[in-house]
Amino acid sequence: MRNDLLEDCTLCPRNCHVNRLEGERGFCGQTAKLTAARAALHMWEEPCISGDAGSGAVFFSGCGLGCVYCQNHSIAKGDVGKQISAERLAEIFLELQEQGAWNINLVTAGHFVPFVTEALHSAKKQGLVLPVVYNTSGYEKTDTLKLLEGYVDIYLPDLKYRSSDLARRYSFAPDYPQIAEKALQEMVRQVGSPVFEGERMLRGVIVRHLVLPGLVEESKRVIRYLYEQYGDSIYISILNQYTPMPGLQGYPELKRKIAEEEYEEVVDYAIELGVENGFIQEGDTAEESFIPEFDITGI
Repeated sequence: MRNDLLEDCTLCPRNCHVNRLEGERGFCGQTAKLTAARAALHMWEEPCISGDAGSGAVFFSGCGLGCVYCQNHSIAKGDVGKQISAERLAEIFLELQEQGAWNINLVTAGHFVPFVTEALHSAKKQGLVLPVVYNTSGYEKTDTLKLLEGYVDIYLPDLKYRSSDLARRYSFAPDYPQIAEKALQEMVRQVGSPVFEGERMLRGVIVRHLVLPGLVEESKRVIRYLYEQYGDSIYISILNQYTPMPGLQGYPELKRKIAEEEYEEVVDYAIELGVENGFIQEGDTAEESFIPEFDITGI
């Protein structure tokens, strides 16, 4: 494993330059100890990712973005998780495969990429044949993504904002729009157009956008950008599952679910644009049941 990537850490766009090998912590809150909070079959991804069997999701502790409304805030802050080795992570991948997972789903793994590539390399030598999904906020450096080339088959990034002001207010990252644009370009370059086996995605990019309360016009800007840039060479997943979480003092506008009419307006806009490769959510999905228990299951 390349320890130099952790000795002066610039794996994410925060460019903290901390020595994680010496126990220093940057924005993500993590040292050089690989830490994860859950590994289990996950049924709540897009249908082509979860299928009937479930996606083999590994939730890593810590996050380089840190949105104020994060549904996975307990692990994003690094408060929960178990330290494991890359060898154990490889075993986890193989265990998920044995359980019938449709894929291996790496959730917020950017700050642990050197461990992940080592584990994937080992697991593939031991018989891992599942597609690998990289599930991310979209706030990724292209240099770090290039380390994943040949290991990741499906990229599942968010595109949260087009507005730097909103990115600053809600994610403390005014450069998010520019960073995410470049990251998405790199993801599409690596894996190309979608490839399916029946209803199961084997390769490609699905970009998620979570509609936030009161921000219908921003959502339209995101979807228009994606469709104008990529057309139907990617899938666009429009999410209505925003769930108000504790700790939103100072953000009164985020203390409600989105209205059904707000979501429908965004979906109708996507249809009017001509988006065909897309996913939408039906019914009341803004439930805490969509947030798994981060109780070290499978770790």
